[in-house]
Amino acid sequence: MELELRHFRLVCAVAQAGSITRAAAVLGLAQPAVTTQLRRIEQSVGGPLFERDRRGTTPTALGELVLARAKVLLSTASGLRDDIARLAADSASVPTRLRLGGATGRVLGGLVHQLAAGYPDLQVSTQVSWSIEELAGMAAGGRLDFTIAGMCGDQRPPGRSGITWQELSVEPVWVLLSARHPLSARHEVDLTELSCEHWAGPPGDGCLADCLVAACSRAGFTPLSIKETDVVSCIELVEKGDVVGVAQPLVRSIPGVVPVALTGSPLRWRTLIGWHAGGPAAAFADQVVELARVAYRDIVARQPRYTRFLAEHPEFGEVFPNGRATG
Repeated sequence: MELELRHFRLVCAVAQAGSITRAAAVLGLAQPAVTTQLRRIEQSVGGPLFERDRRGTTPTALGELVLARAKVLLSTASGLRDDIARLAADSASVPTRLRLGGATGRVLGGLVHQLAAGYPDLQVSTQVSWSIEELAGMAAGGRLDFTIAGMCGDQRPPGRSGITWQELSVEPVWVLLSARHPLSARHEVDLTELSCEHWAGPPGDGCLADCLVAACSRAGFTPLSIKETDVVSCIELVEKGDVVGVAQPLVRSIPGVVPVALTGSPLRWRTLIGWHAGGPAAAFADQVVELARVAYRDIVARQPRYTRFLAEHPEFGEVFPNGRATG
């Protein structure tokens, strides 16, 4: 038997009610029907999900596992229905064109792809700047509809009038090592192990270089140098072993360059999306934010090393409106 959502709802109902009889009443089914259905589910998963006695039912170890997955599936299905309903209701708000801005990272490209797939008639243009302030100013001035911004640590986004910011994700900052570096085979390295290295980082008006210096200082050393470079130059220098780079763990796989986690994640990077609340595309914000999230999840799914990291570090990953990060 192939398990369906209704089977997971039944399992959750039994666990929540504490007995098959009470679960049957909640589900509006006859008690024998619930018992039979539960038995079929248990046969499908290969073992009992509940221990039964005169006091009711208690989940087994297998039952706890199935319940944990069932709650996620049911929550996701419920969220999907809500999103579909909302998007259908908001279909009239789809603009004819959309102007996007971004600084660093892969989310901008992923968002453009998702928009093209979901709204093939929508004209999408992009503009890239290393300056978050410039991008925020363009959104505030009506020259951009949405902008993706990246910033380190607890740095506040530009406080431009009328701009609404929503956080998409929080990542640790990883290091980029040459494949020939003696530490490149490690899953993580301590910052102190890189005390004799030269560094390279992205340009822009963020504080990543300052945060790196501060983290190194806490670790007991001062970086030999920090070069401000574009992405291509940084990769070239890292591959040749001249510098250690800093980047999000979402960086695309590059021959000769290995992303490695830092022990304790002393540096963090946040990705946000911003738009003018009074702008012509503001009514389309919910759809754009959701597609940006879809783009982020797709990028993460194609990064097996980071996926494993997120499973062990749930404080990183996607951030929802309530501020909770999840891998």
